[in-house]
Amino acid sequence: MALAGGHALGGSVKIPFLFDIETHVRFLIALPAFIAAELLVHNRIRPVVQQFVARHIITTEQVPEFHAAINAATRVRNSAVVEVALIVVVYTAGLWTWRNGVALDQASWYATPDGTSLNLTSAGYWLAFVSVPLFQFILLRWYLRLLIWFWLLWRISRLELNLTPTHPDRAGGLGFLGDSVQAYAPLLFAQGVLLSGVIASRILYDGQALMSFKAEIALFVAVFVVFLLAPLTAFTGQITRAKRKGLREYGQLSSRYVQGFHEKWVQGGAPPREELLGSGDIQSLADLGNSVAVIHKMRPVPFGMNAVGILVAATVAPLLPLTLTIFSAEEVLLKVIQILL
Repeated sequence: MALAGGHALGGSVKIPFLFDIETHVRFLIALPAFIAAELLVHNRIRPVVQQFVARHIITTEQVPEFHAAINAATRVRNSAVVEVALIVVVYTAGLWTWRNGVALDQASWYATPDGTSLNLTSAGYWLAFVSVPLFQFILLRWYLRLLIWFWLLWRISRLELNLTPTHPDRAGGLGFLGDSVQAYAPLLFAQGVLLSGVIASRILYDGQALMSFKAEIALFVAVFVVFLLAPLTAFTGQITRAKRKGLREYGQLSSRYVQGFHEKWVQGGAPPREELLGSGDIQSLADLGNSVAVIHKMRPVPFGMNAVGILVAATVAPLLPLTLTIFSAEEVLLKVIQILL
């Protein structure tokens, strides 16, 4: 359509089709990433849900409520009514958002600005009423699925969970939830691609500088990382209670054990021929100390900085090519070598 209209390579428009970076990254990189991520997330998240039962975090009494929460989330996710509602949204609010917040106010292959309106070309009508709604539908469906996942986590966090304060993951046994958010890294990568395309268009066709977007980039990264990690704080209350309970119970156990150890070995209660070195008592005392140390190191959230770093890297990675608008390829390569070496 752009070829037929004479807008594919140039002509009378400022932004021809083949040079519209924002459109290409949106439909050739971001959209396939959203579609491919669906299978990846499904394969990673389903086993995560099963871990609650496999690790005996959900007690036998709570299993019916646990499965009821899963069934409710599945019904909403598979609801045809919800998907029809999304279609209505993309053809109303979605089109308005695209026109006022995404479409460039420059003569392009898809439209020519005319005051407060856009005069769409034939290719522009296809973009506005087929391509953009399709993309927005898949994007909004992902947001909806994320909200459903967060809702499921919140319902599970309301159950009485069987957390182990001495678990080596320092989250009472819920550390697998922190690992699960890494499955959503492709989604953040796709979101970063979208932002990168928008900024690239503004740099190339509006004459703006990359550094003028530094606040928007920082806010963008922070919002999406927090968006994925914040729902896991629903378990903070139970982790904190498990930590307090563990410190209390292991504190009492430690007191009893240390008193017995003191009476046996320090006050002379041990048999004369029994050696302290290699004794099960000293090893048990060390193991008990390690267990108490693990409890003290428990995190209030079921994720660590590793998960944060992965999500930040996935979001920022698509923005790195924009540095070529400031530095040459040789300068960027030199800086990377200096960092690595």
